[in-house]
Amino acid sequence: MLDRNIPFYNMILRCDHIMNSEIKLPDGYTFRFYEPGDEKEWAKLEYEIGDFDTMELAEEYFVTNYCQDINEIKRRCVFVLNQEKQIAGSCIAWNDFRNHQNVASLHWLIVSPGQQGKHLGKALCQKTMKIFQELGEFPVYIHTQPWSYVAVFLYVRMGFWIQKEDTFSHYENQYTQAMEVLKKRLSKEQYEELVAHSS
Repeated sequence: MLDRNIPFYNMILRCDHIMNSEIKLPDGYTFRFYEPGDEKEWAKLEYEIGDFDTMELAEEYFVTNYCQDINEIKRRCVFVLNQEKQIAGSCIAWNDFRNHQNVASLHWLIVSPGQQGKHLGKALCQKTMKIFQELGEFPVYIHTQPWSYVAVFLYVRMGFWIQKEDTFSHYENQYTQAMEVLKKRLSKEQYEELVAHSS
């Protein structure tokens, strides 16, 4: 689970080129795209990991932010299903603004707590990046924070670079503060890996 006692600072990551690699899911697991009604399952996932105080708030957020254009969310929101065809995780290939122009941004990479440790997050991230590739939308940005440092390592190992100054949407880039927090939290080797993937 995420350690939300770690101070929150905005971290911005950017990927200019996709790393083409085989997407591997555990046996019996499959991908599928958003279908009407999935907002309830998405809300359940988000509530489980503590991103929202209630499932109702999470569902309202999804509907408000992603369901205004059903055709778009149907091709941009991907889920991974377990052997029982239950939703185990999700990720969204969305768009935000940067300098008054659309920019691709990866939203809400989430895996159910009971399904973590099976590399589903990596597979979902790869699948979402393929969506961006098919749509011709690069570079891709991510907004995250120090308490998601496990995901940060996933991102940088997939070709993302932590941005020292660049940003998008309404986020203030707080690279220095975030890295100071992580320096105290991570091993020397882990911290140096993140520094080496900063630009």
